[in-house]
Amino acid sequence: MLRTGHSGAAYLEKAMNPTHSALAFVLALGATPALAQYGPSAPPPQVPVRPMTPATAEPTGSGYKPVISNQARKEIVELQTAVNAKDVANIPAKLAAAQAKAKTKDDKYVIARLQLKAALDANDNSAMAVAIEGLIASGAVPSGESVVLYNNLGKLNYNAKAYDKAGAAFERVLQIDPVNQDALIMLGETRNSQGRAADGVTMIQKAIAARRAAGGKPDEAWYKRAVALAYNANLPAAPALARDWASAYPSPKNWRDAIRIYQTSSKLPDDELLDSMRLAQAAGALTGENDYFRFANTLVSKGFPGEAKTVLDQGFAANTIKKSSPTFAQLYGVATVKSQGDRASLAASAKTALAGAAVRPVMVTADAYYGYGDYAEAASLYRAALTKSGADKNLANLRLGMALARSGDKAGATLALGAVGGAQAEVAKLWLAYLATKA
Repeated sequence: MLRTGHSGAAYLEKAMNPTHSALAFVLALGATPALAQYGPSAPPPQVPVRPMTPATAEPTGSGYKPVISNQARKEIVELQTAVNAKDVANIPAKLAAAQAKAKTKDDKYVIARLQLKAALDANDNSAMAVAIEGLIASGAVPSGESVVLYNNLGKLNYNAKAYDKAGAAFERVLQIDPVNQDALIMLGETRNSQGRAADGVTMIQKAIAARRAAGGKPDEAWYKRAVALAYNANLPAAPALARDWASAYPSPKNWRDAIRIYQTSSKLPDDELLDSMRLAQAAGALTGENDYFRFANTLVSKGFPGEAKTVLDQGFAANTIKKSSPTFAQLYGVATVKSQGDRASLAASAKTALAGAAVRPVMVTADAYYGYGDYAEAASLYRAALTKSGADKNLANLRLGMALARSGDKAGATLALGAVGGAQAEVAKLWLAYLATKA
């Protein structure tokens, strides 16, 4: 119980009914923001702040026992009586009287705690924020409670769209605890609401790093939110963030989104995005008519009709696309005609290509083998291409890594993909991220 500076302690103790005088000193953290997937319609999240009432008047776990001054004792008791009785009509006057008589830090601290209880009873968020500010300003807050108070003050201000005040509160938390994940996430949301999306993404990335450093797995929602902020703000970090998300939470849907973000952000034409489409195929991330048509049509236009036919056959088998569709029937017909005799001729083509000095025939034949799913033969030819004069080593290593990945040689694929630079570096990173999720 609270202690006074003289023998009136017994009176004050009697006036405080433990059942009704409990102060909601700690506000539940509640759920972190509802985090939207990338896309233009992501709404700004709201943060629930729910009261949690302890069974005693003392701060949770602090052991702190304030000592009220004689000068303010009468007014504080009267305020307490009004708050416990939920005497809304008289609380403002009793609060003002107690504040006027407060002489010490403890006086101000106890008054602010009673003020907070009244605000919680009234479900008045604005008054809660004022009361928490009063607690902090009293200078008597136990050190163990400061982080909780500042975090909840930040959330209350965030929900009130007072973003500058919210940001200041979360920054104060991080001065005390630089890896406080709740504050990092909420400061990220606050910065985004202030029009500082890049700073918001940085804060969420710090929260992810902090969770990892502590030996935990970051929430998928954090990854998705970082991707959403970066993507909507056209930040260059969006593809890498999406890649990290799909790596941490691999699924066909997440890989499709990560690949599409890379493709959209790169602004490259489809014929230069073929290897990312091949990754989507490997990850089982081809979804719907658009994906299959775009991939197969690009393959046909690039001179890989056999691979296009294989892709379409997979889509038909999965019942994702219909062979009866005029569009797919026509494309399938073209791929079938153009690929006739192609597979049977590959052995002769490979022999001729390997005997020659030019690198292009070797790469073309290797690509054809890859398209037919003969990844071992494709890998052998890609290795041969790397020895030819004029070879694009980045492209050859990329395709070699892809073929080895599809054949199950994780170590070899990792080595080849890790050697890729230049224009193929980003898609190689996607393949490496996907490969890292495989056993």
